[in-house]
Amino acid sequence: MAEIIRIYPENPNPKDIDRVVEVLDRGGVIIYPTDTVYSFGCDINKGKAIDKVARIKGLKPEKAEFALIFPDLSILSAYTKSVDTPSYKILNRCLPGPFTFILKAGSAIPKIFHRKKKTIGIRIPDNSIPREIVKALGRPIIASSVHDEDEIIEYTTDPELIAEKYGHQVDLVIDGGIGDLFASTVVDLSEGYPEVIREGKGDLDLL
Repeated sequence: MAEIIRIYPENPNPKDIDRVVEVLDRGGVIIYPTDTVYSFGCDINKGKAIDKVARIKGLKPEKAEFALIFPDLSILSAYTKSVDTPSYKILNRCLPGPFTFILKAGSAIPKIFHRKKKTIGIRIPDNSIPREIVKALGRPIIASSVHDEDEIIEYTTDPELIAEKYGHQVDLVIDGGIGDLFASTVVDLSEGYPEVIREGKGDLDLL
């Protein structure tokens, strides 16, 4: 059964964050809160962990659409191709926030992650827990929303129910309080202009 750690978004305990990083470093899979729904996550350098998340969600790894969690925009250039000024202004205006932005993938994205894909989704959640995890780890983690095949809302929002359902499939569950009901708004910026792919929690007026 997965380890469960209670972490408070307002003031994450560094020792708890370090414990999460230990699990990620050894190739573990976690479930963590964001500013939208709870998400599966793992280190982007751990191919087996990425494949495991895909299997948990019933996806083929090569077809899985996983986003990356960034701590801020400072490492954007390390993982994406150059972003033009208008697009950067949109990112700066909307993040941290409940958006997933699709950008052209840079060479630093492990091949096992994007394989033949030329774009990557990035998230900077308005929640300090995932941002502090990524800062401490030193590289992004993947983000893939926790959904329930029966569409029972509580599985998406209640960390205790999430742990009960997925605790035998992951290594650690972070209890960061009740999650949101709505996923992020997905915006494609890969062509230099915003195209809304999925409308979610994000405010479209910011675009």
